Amino acid sequence: MLRRFHFERNKDHSGVSGTGVVAEGVLFTDTKECVVHWLGKRSCINIYHSIEDVIDVHGHAGSTQIVWDDPEDKN
Repeated sequence: MLRRFHFERNKDHSGVSGTGVVAEGVLFTDTKECVVHWLGKRSCINIYHSIEDVIDVHGHAGSTQIVWDDPEDKN
């Protein structure tokens, strides 16, 4: 089952993406790979090897939270 998430950004360090919900993403079922779709006037799509990579690149020391929209599959 795909697992959806979004970014909740409290502080915009770059001045580009803003605050609030700034991106949406999906974690794939059979891999650790993720796709992130940035919202707003400069929207784009990025592919990452893991959710940990996403957090390392875009977490900004806790200024951006990953919020899971779907529960974790326990199977």
